[in-house]
Amino acid sequence: MTPVIAADPSVAGHCGQDLHATMARVSFPLMNRLHHWYCRSTHWRSTLERLLPWTLAGVSLGDHLLELGPGSGMVTPMLAARTTRVTAIDNDPAAVAALCRRTAGGVGIVRGDATNLPFAAGTFSAVIACTMLHHVPTVALQHRLFSEVARTLRPGGVFVGVDARFSLGLWLFHLGDRWAPLVPDTIGPRLAAAGFRDIVVDVKSRYFRFCARASTW
Repeated sequence: MTPVIAADPSVAGHCGQDLHATMARVSFPLMNRLHHWYCRSTHWRSTLERLLPWTLAGVSLGDHLLELGPGSGMVTPMLAARTTRVTAIDNDPAAVAALCRRTAGGVGIVRGDATNLPFAAGTFSAVIACTMLHHVPTVALQHRLFSEVARTLRPGGVFVGVDARFSLGLWLFHLGDRWAPLVPDTIGPRLAAAGFRDIVVDVKSRYFRFCARASTW
């Protein structure tokens, strides 16, 4: 049985106020029904199968990877095939239950808040955020997440991620759910402010990826 560790969740949700000021004071569920359906579809699976090799190109994950916000866990088995040990953290109890059903042994599942990680400093060799950062509802919380990742990475550990760029179609797709899209041009400075170095940001069509290393203390 896949182990589940219960952490104390404390996420408070408001829509992203940096790009959508008119929605800033409104609380939304994490995903609307269309979004929830699509993230479990075969089309999304095929998209992830294309995105992941690009996201991880030239990246060594080491022996213990933390996956932030795995949702239903569609990408988790793909990650488990690339490293010795995976720990996945999500604050949604339904997502945690789905992940338990989807994954086999070798993946530790934690219910908790990615902006307040319940792990000791220097725990992980790598951390990945795969199309989840836009669900972190404010710039301030996104920065707190970056700082928490930096804290829990080993010296020189890798933070890698991929997310979608803003578009009108994506805005319509996210109507009625929690969405705070990131701007690729700002990712580098924001990661540097959180203490990362060797930062690389690439843009490809509708997506961007980033890779950065934790400081060596």
